[in-house]
Amino acid sequence: MPLWVAEMDAELAPTVREALQSAIVRGDTGYPFAEDYASALSDFAARRWDWPDPRVEQTALVPDVMMGITEVLRLITEPGDAVVVTPPVYPPFYAFPTSAERRIVEAPLGANGRLDLQTLQTAFEQATSARRQAVLLLSNPHNPTGAVHTREELQAVVALAAAHRVRIISDEIHGPLVLPGARFTPLLTVTQDAFVATSASKAWNLAGLKAGLLIAGEDCVSDLRRLPEEVRHGASHLGVIAQIAALTDTSGWLDDLLSALEVNRALLGDLVAQHLPDVSYTPPEGTYLAWLNCGGEDPARYFLENARVGLNAGHTFGTGGTGHVRLNFATSPQILTEAVRRMAAVDQ
Repeated sequence: MPLWVAEMDAELAPTVREALQSAIVRGDTGYPFAEDYASALSDFAARRWDWPDPRVEQTALVPDVMMGITEVLRLITEPGDAVVVTPPVYPPFYAFPTSAERRIVEAPLGANGRLDLQTLQTAFEQATSARRQAVLLLSNPHNPTGAVHTREELQAVVALAAAHRVRIISDEIHGPLVLPGARFTPLLTVTQDAFVATSASKAWNLAGLKAGLLIAGEDCVSDLRRLPEEVRHGASHLGVIAQIAALTDTSGWLDDLLSALEVNRALLGDLVAQHLPDVSYTPPEGTYLAWLNCGGEDPARYFLENARVGLNAGHTFGTGGTGHVRLNFATSPQILTEAVRRMAAVDQ
């Protein structure tokens, strides 16, 4: 039972399906055009988050979020410069900067699973000790813990980064997936000296339809203009069509999805309490990912080999991940229940 990869057991939104089918019927399979995508995102952000930006001239089309982040790193840093990450965090935050010859500096989350200003300050001091440029790579909301950073937390991080001349890139691909009880704050409503990478792919299950957007704060537009032209041509035209259809959909599909995820979040909490009492976790405020503290060296391997339940291994998320697993609860209640029961049957 695969509960690891971050995609959902959900039917495609009708608006997206119809837009793709229409494009195929018309034979519209040419090169992508990004301006309508940026406008769709701006309208969505205004409706959902009271954020009227981004303007088209502040955006650039990229193949996907991680490729966009890597290209920004190439724009504003040099090989050997530091990228600060906040583990446990999405494993590509280590792999992609490393492949671009940037060095990783860790600022682990606090014991409460949230950003820790003291560890960030220490990491910023280390990252800039040789007077080199450094970047904070932020996961907003945070993957894998599901923490949704508050405006106050982001303001404090921005102030600390400015004091150390650390620039910020924020991965906001899970922004639409904030569950009841929390509110998403786009980083560019806090500062204009930052970059955001995002797409509709996580919230609408479009990972196979490649098309992401880079958004530069007003203070960073000149950097974005240096983005190589070839980077902008890596996205899929059908991906752009799907993203626009998702972001302009007003049918209530996303709200229905969030309601279903809220039900599954509560169900998972009940199942863990009943069947896995020695496992602890804090219910996520956003995403559809649960970060479970199971103990042991490699519980993901244990559950795979003995319960045939596939989970992400915590140690791949960096410091603080050992003994944990990441579980995707964006599936049916029946599958979720069966998975936890299988895990409980072999838990020792």
